[in-house]
Amino acid sequence: MPGPVIDLNADLGEEVTDDAALLAVVTSANVACGYHAGNASIMRAVCAEAARLGVSVGAQVSYDDRPGFGRAPRDVAYDVLRDQVADQVGTLAAIAATAGTSVRYLKPHGALYHRVLDDEDQARAVLDGSGDLPVLGMPGRLLSLAQAAGRRVLHEGFPDRGYTAAGRLVPRSEPGALVTEEGEIVAQALRLAASVDSLCLHGDSPGAVEHAVAVRRGLLAAGLVLRGL
Repeated sequence: MPGPVIDLNADLGEEVTDDAALLAVVTSANVACGYHAGNASIMRAVCAEAARLGVSVGAQVSYDDRPGFGRAPRDVAYDVLRDQVADQVGTLAAIAATAGTSVRYLKPHGALYHRVLDDEDQARAVLDGSGDLPVLGMPGRLLSLAQAAGRRVLHEGFPDRGYTAAGRLVPRSEPGALVTEEGEIVAQALRLAASVDSLCLHGDSPGAVEHAVAVRRGLLAAGLVLRGL
């Protein structure tokens, strides 16, 4: 009998990651849509390789914040954010179609990811700008609202990030935010795999690709089946 199913996702097209190496490891690619990183040429390259390898493509939407890499807190009006999300999803969808694939899900990035855990107005803007795409994230307002609207929700965990007692990620500015030892990353991946749909593998830290390979190997050794979203 096949084992439990898990997805491996990574943020790609951000110009700080070895996209080709990670695409050979992951099963889903969160593609930057140009607002915090990336451009049309990079999106085309990532989508084409994802299509070739059978990796699912997701829209990684962000605040309009290239200088801050989408990690700076922003206060954006509902209608502005809704339209920005729609623009990002639409741009990636058009590019993905030319590469022979499609956008399968939505995932916010950086400051927006954390804001929509609690801010209902911002969460609704993200949902209203993204059609009926499934939504990937952590428990909070965004997933609750998506589920109430009948949209598929996908829970994710972070093998290489520290967690607070409340189950949120330790802020990057605080000690313990990053898990850097390979064995600990793999062990956390195996623990999280029992309660989430997808594991996020960050690609912008030293040894990121090697750690991603180790996580994939550990999951397969434990009998899990890897499948894209």
